[in-house]
Amino acid sequence: MKKLVLETTAPFQGLAELVAYDEGLFQKEGLDVTWADREKGVDKSTDKDATSPEGLDPFASHGRLLEEGKADMYNACEWGNYCRVQDTAQNSRQIGRRAIVTFAAIVVRPDSDVYTPQQLANRTIAVPFYFGTHYLTLHMLEGFLTRDLIKLCRAPNGSRYRFDAMMKGEIDATTLTEPYISLAEKKGCRVICSAFYTGTEVASDRVDSETYAAFNRAVREAVRRINADKSAYMHYFIDYHKEKDPEIAKLTVADLREGRIVIIDPAPIPEDEMERTAAWVKSWGMLGDTERAADLVDLEIQQAGHAAAE
Repeated sequence: MKKLVLETTAPFQGLAELVAYDEGLFQKEGLDVTWADREKGVDKSTDKDATSPEGLDPFASHGRLLEEGKADMYNACEWGNYCRVQDTAQNSRQIGRRAIVTFAAIVVRPDSDVYTPQQLANRTIAVPFYFGTHYLTLHMLEGFLTRDLIKLCRAPNGSRYRFDAMMKGEIDATTLTEPYISLAEKKGCRVICSAFYTGTEVASDRVDSETYAAFNRAVREAVRRINADKSAYMHYFIDYHKEKDPEIAKLTVADLREGRIVIIDPAPIPEDEMERTAAWVKSWGMLGDTERAADLVDLEIQQAGHAAAE
């Protein structure tokens, strides 16, 4: 069996991987998968004075264990992963897109006077910098506001922490993922705008194309099973959090919307999207040390790892 250490992943970003693990699909492909807890010791405070990612560590959670040599792979949003592999000390590279297409939403409190995205001008929106909800917030609001009117501050990864800060009135709005969007709605909060975003797998040089192909075959089978009976897997979004979060434990599958869970076969990053994504990230002052987006992707392993999984 080939050993493969993955950084832990929540259902909103790694449902297919969790199902592949629980249902023995990795083992069937000859992979002995174990999980390394990337959340241990992570700072969960909100800092309203930190208004951009400049000077912050892109490895605050995702990629931290890979950089320490304690994990072989992790998945996170595609935007943030360009930044992480630019700064890697372990020669890590993106090797393809993950299976889940994540849904996220900007949310405000029930008593907020914000009803439209335009009304978020100069309001404090808390995001975890270098994470998907950070970049998605910028993308969504650019359609309604000039960049100078978009005011972000640093909040921790993990929707629970940002949701709590918002409900306490510490911030005006935040961007959440499931199941916290559903919890927020149940408590009377309003969704101001929402969208889906992609993520990618990042691997160290210990992961070869054969290992990645085996990983993808297992994930593709998990995708097939989930899409064949999505309702049978919605409980993952509750089960993952319920031991630590009593409010999530009280949710039922009926409180969640299946339409927010989109699972597709993992695939290579399309070249045109790769270039546009990197250019957009650069336009926000990141990726300054990268000339070519393709340098941040192992094109050989990406191609071989996906072709062999077909």
